[in-house]
Amino acid sequence: QVQLVESGGGLVQAGGSLRLSCAASGRTFSSYTMGWFRQAPGKEREFVATISWSGSLTYYSDSVKGRFTISRDNAKNTVYLQMNSLKPEDTAVYYCAARYYRGSKLGQSSYAYDYWGQGTQVTVSS
Repeated sequence: QVQLVESGGGLVQAGGSLRLSCAASGRTFSSYTMGWFRQAPGKEREFVATISWSGSLTYYSDSVKGRFTISRDNAKNTVYLQMNSLKPEDTAVYYCAARYYRGSKLGQSSYAYDYWGQGTQVTVSS
């Protein structure tokens, strides 16, 4: 069982930055591929970014590539999402997710993930 707790959301102006954190419980954090997803009001949950168990591989959605950076610190059981050049369309609840997988095939499907956090709100004003 893994529990995930996100933090770092808030209100920011367009062009600004935020860093989200996701703290995971348990001793086997390094066995998990981690991902970030988001859900805007009235829309389906969408993939944002994912990172392999070692941190050596990352994959981003086209909408955030070049602006967002996912990283992890296995010693701290934490995954991060650095968000720069934020746009109003980035407004959503952001969710952290964990997938028990140590391979190299990173994908976008939310169905592959085993555990989810409660989400943190990010609001970007224009």
